[in-house]
Amino acid sequence: MTEEIADTVLLDPQREQSLRTVGLISYLLHTVVAVGAVLPGVQASVFLLLLAVILDLVKRDEAAGSWQASHFSWRLRSVMWAGGLYLITAPLWLLLLVPGWIAWALISIWFLYRIVRGWTTMNAGRAIV
Repeated sequence: MTEEIADTVLLDPQREQSLRTVGLISYLLHTVVAVGAVLPGVQASVFLLLLAVILDLVKRDEAAGSWQASHFSWRLRSVMWAGGLYLITAPLWLLLLVPGWIAWALISIWFLYRIVRGWTTMNAGRAIV
């Protein structure tokens, strides 16, 4: 159940399309990294994730007040939470292999879920909360 943001700024069609393109590229990069984290042996480069984060940080001010601003925040929060959870659970790898693997698998699945949910919501032209 997502709620629409009531006070959104309407952007001109060219800017709207430009931000949508940036969002698609960012979601694509996030998806490649997320799928690589979930599937064993398919490791994507962290460089792709850093590229997506930098893209989101640079372009998010252009979306301020629009429904697309929520997607920039969503992607950045997803990366921050996943990164924090990976750091917190990293000691499990030092103690025992299985608990570390389970923790990171769950975090990776959660991260993939967030990216897919955000991407589908953006494709529907709605803000994500």
